[in-house]
Amino acid sequence: MGFPLALFLCTLGCFSASTAIAGISGILELHFYKTSCPDAEMIVREHVTRSMLTDPSSAAPLLRLAFHDCQVDVLSLSLSLGGCDGSILLKESSNSLEIEAQSQKNFGIRKLDIMNNIKSSLEEVCPQTVSCADIIQLAARDAINLAGGPFIKVLTGRRDSISASKKRAENQLPASNISVNEFAKIFHEKNINLQEGVALIGAHTLGIGHCRNFEERLRPVSDPTLSPTFSLQLQTVCSDPSLADVAFAQNDATAFIFDNHYFIDIQNGRGLLKIDSEIATDPRTMPHVIAFGKDMQQFFHMFTSGFLKLSSHKVLVGEEGEIRRDCSFKNS
Repeated sequence: MGFPLALFLCTLGCFSASTAIAGISGILELHFYKTSCPDAEMIVREHVTRSMLTDPSSAAPLLRLAFHDCQVDVLSLSLSLGGCDGSILLKESSNSLEIEAQSQKNFGIRKLDIMNNIKSSLEEVCPQTVSCADIIQLAARDAINLAGGPFIKVLTGRRDSISASKKRAENQLPASNISVNEFAKIFHEKNINLQEGVALIGAHTLGIGHCRNFEERLRPVSDPTLSPTFSLQLQTVCSDPSLADVAFAQNDATAFIFDNHYFIDIQNGRGLLKIDSEIATDPRTMPHVIAFGKDMQQFFHMFTSGFLKLSSHKVLVGEEGEIRRDCSFKNS
């Protein structure tokens, strides 16, 4: 599949957002680095563009990286803050620091090297100014847009965590067999409504799923919500259980393009994960699936709204955390 043509800002429309959100000890704002590092967002976009030109599959892992970084919170000053703190990039530097990326829930996480490359470029022009947490969210924003999706006006000003927790990742990242009730609860806790939550799950329009994440739907009896043809295709792809960590299937027919094809597929019994099939049949979520399948701009609008809420929820700001010099290690 060729690389999508949407390589320019706002090719499919821009959506407005608040220009600032207050935190506990500071704020997130649009173009937070406009004075301290004016080329920061351009540098991020240049790296993401190069990655997607050489590897069109880059958008999916960059978006997943942003979602997973936001989902795992961190304890700071006895408060449970909401994540989006760059903790997923930390590598072990002492016995007290766990590697969040090694959680089984983070299986297949990749493109961490892009974050480090971006950080190195930024450190050359603006030492210890741009947080790794912001780099992750800006890279996801650009990946979505370059893959054909909306240009999201992401707020910046996040700070980096000084700790990571594999255990918290195991407890807080959603399982591959998550139910509608569980996903609704997760998003509700972040002030994300059901319509926005369904739109965020629409991120499955990008990328692939490994057999390990859905093979239980195929054996010993095929999940009846899967179309017979699709089930047979998946059984063929996942015929060897020993290759469940390697073999994969596309999330939808346009796996490199951020579009609404996912919502059309899941209405026709082609949902790869359990949650994909459930949101297409649950009476609470089905109307949104149908609406997004008919109207891509509505999907984009609600995805943007949900993404902004997720990426701004209880983040570290002001004097919380730090600005890492190297995304892989906390400052000494």
